[in-house]
Amino acid sequence: LKTSVKAFQYDLKPDAPTSESRKLFFDTHAVVQLLEENFTTSQSEAMVKALMKMTDSNMEVTYSDMVTKVQQEIMLQRVMSQIEAVKKDMVILETSEFSTLLAENEKLKVQLLQLKVQLADVMSKVRSDNKLGMNLEKSRVKELRAEHDKKLLKARNEIMEMTAEQECYLTQTNMKIDTEVAGLKTMLESHKLDTIKYLASVFTCLTVVLGFFRIWM
Repeated sequence: LKTSVKAFQYDLKPDAPTSESRKLFFDTHAVVQLLEENFTTSQSEAMVKALMKMTDSNMEVTYSDMVTKVQQEIMLQRVMSQIEAVKKDMVILETSEFSTLLAENEKLKVQLLQLKVQLADVMSKVRSDNKLGMNLEKSRVKELRAEHDKKLLKARNEIMEMTAEQECYLTQTNMKIDTEVAGLKTMLESHKLDTIKYLASVFTCLTVVLGFFRIWM
């Protein structure tokens, strides 16, 4: 959108006051007489001339920035017409931008819906993969647990067999020890009886010998 704005230039020549009408008229002689009370005549005249030059300069500056009421109304009408043109352009621009924004909004809605569908598909796929992975992991854990229980049962059976063998071996060893102890006891009893018999025979022989010795003595 392009809006053409022309620069406004004020044409002050036709209606501007002339140089004669711009001057401020006052009684210079009366001012000179008033100043002569404190200054000389030449000084008073010089001061009045300087005052007139300053007044003329100020009037020139003042009138250079002034504009007539007719020119002011004309420029106001021009400015208002330009404002109306800018308003129309702004309405057209807003309408065009609003239509563009609506189209972009609809496009964004379609893209957002597509993204939602894609996101839902991805989430469903991820959930399925996670569920499948969890099921596989559960199956693997169950297999490992079953294998572990099997190994544990086998080790327990082996331990029980080893314990039974050890108990049987200990029982046999105890029986052997008891048998050998009983044999040793029997042997000791037999040796004891033999010793008693030997001692009895020795005492008998000594008694006989002592009896013959007494008889002989």
